[in-house]
Amino acid sequence: MVSLLVLAVILILIGCTLKPMGLYMAAAFSDSRMDRIFLPVENFLYRLAGLRKEQQNWKQFLTAMLLLNFVILLFVYAIFRFQGVLPLNPLHIAGMDPALAFNTAVSFMTNTDLQHYSGESGLSLFSQTAAVLFMMFIAPATALSSAIGFIRLLGGKPIGNFYETFLRSLTRLFVPLAFVMAVIFIALGVPQTFSAVVHATGLNGAEQTILRGPVSSFLVIKELGNNGGGFFGVNSAHPFENPNAYTNMLQYWLMLLLPASLPFTYGKMINKPKQGAMLFWAMTVVFFIMGIASLITEIQVNPLIQQAVMEGKETRFGVIGSVMYAVITTATETGAVNTMHDTLSPITGMLALGNMLLNTVFGGVGAGFMNVMLYVMIAVFLAGLMVGRTPALLGKKLEGKEMKLLAAALLIQPVLILIGTALAIYLPAGNGAISNPGYHGLTQVLYEITSSAANNGSGFEGLGDATVFWNILTGVVMFLGRYLSIILLLAVAASLAGKPAVRESIGSLRTDQPLFASLLVGTFFLVGALTFLPVLVLGPIAEYVTL
Repeated sequence: MVSLLVLAVILILIGCTLKPMGLYMAAAFSDSRMDRIFLPVENFLYRLAGLRKEQQNWKQFLTAMLLLNFVILLFVYAIFRFQGVLPLNPLHIAGMDPALAFNTAVSFMTNTDLQHYSGESGLSLFSQTAAVLFMMFIAPATALSSAIGFIRLLGGKPIGNFYETFLRSLTRLFVPLAFVMAVIFIALGVPQTFSAVVHATGLNGAEQTILRGPVSSFLVIKELGNNGGGFFGVNSAHPFENPNAYTNMLQYWLMLLLPASLPFTYGKMINKPKQGAMLFWAMTVVFFIMGIASLITEIQVNPLIQQAVMEGKETRFGVIGSVMYAVITTATETGAVNTMHDTLSPITGMLALGNMLLNTVFGGVGAGFMNVMLYVMIAVFLAGLMVGRTPALLGKKLEGKEMKLLAAALLIQPVLILIGTALAIYLPAGNGAISNPGYHGLTQVLYEITSSAANNGSGFEGLGDATVFWNILTGVVMFLGRYLSIILLLAVAASLAGKPAVRESIGSLRTDQPLFASLLVGTFFLVGALTFLPVLVLGPIAEYVTL
């Protein structure tokens, strides 16, 4: 009971920081007083890069984003392939094979951070810093910039310049926050050094080789940017990445901070704060439903099976600290773990999986919010069908063109997940990786593909996925899952921006009221969850009923 009360207090304290952060982000991407602080540095960087802050249309904005990501993708792929001959490689780690280098480069470029290698022994310090750490800033900045452009279009404003928006997300948000939090994590016991190895003698006289590195700077952006990739293979279950309850709590906060603040940014930027608050509370309701259900199913009352409940969990966090981490990391599409999800009970594992399938319970920074707005538009359309009126959002009619684009965006994730899972189960190269045949084996495969499509990156960790088949399959799924939805949703916002506004009347649908919030929550489950019900019945539900 005490642990639950502490958890409730922590979540309340986290909630108090979200609106101020949302308003700060709105100011950061608008002309504001903070320009006096940041603009001289930004202008210097523009001149250094040879860029001009000219206004772009949505296609130019999108092209700039894709081009920048493609160039960086090639750059980091080359680093992974040739890390064996590059500096800062004290363990003499060889270059990655082509399939693994492709998977790793796509993984970190798409904010997924799926790791088919063991962190500390799979990458050199140069690769960890010049490639992985670098992309951990680039990927969330890309997603956030896309979301800001999307919000501007919905609010009837020009989309802006991608490079300007991208740079502001780094200079005004990610870099200063990461610097401050890295210092705090160092004070709490997280290492920060380029001395990779220390040799020690244990109490029993045995020699130990302890791997270290710039863990603190890595840890902060891993959580703040909803990246999730671990410096160490066991991620935040490692005592260097998560030494104690204080660092565990701060990681909760960092994972939730930006994605849960974006509704308030949206409300401020479109000048409809009530609508932003409505979105926040709708997602919060779903978050608490999933969180409470996960805690109930994992905390067993039978004292004879307490040992099973603690399987795969760190004793310094306990069941509650581990389960809540699993809920938050899948709700925010971060993918970091402090417990092995393969050892969660079938229903708890299904709920973590459900967070990724919905991809609307806050979601990852930027791209997750755009997915939430996809469901908002679907909910507006359903409401219009029920009352016999043309659906409209922010005074702009949702007509045939927009609904076709929304339908395509809505189908991307189910198609990638279900076809990817079917291929992996059917082909020997895929099903040979299953370590636990039967219902649990299906869940292992489903979780891996879902984590890739939703750009989460966590895994059940019982799957032998370090193969060419799994590297190529998940790499393609991650790439398509990331960019196709951004392209389609920006096209929807641009289409709406080009339409004349219609006047609201007494019969217009109010999207800032509790009634619409309840409709939106229903849409999350009706459209999102029911799409995957058959495969969930074959996997975790079947496993649960046969225990």
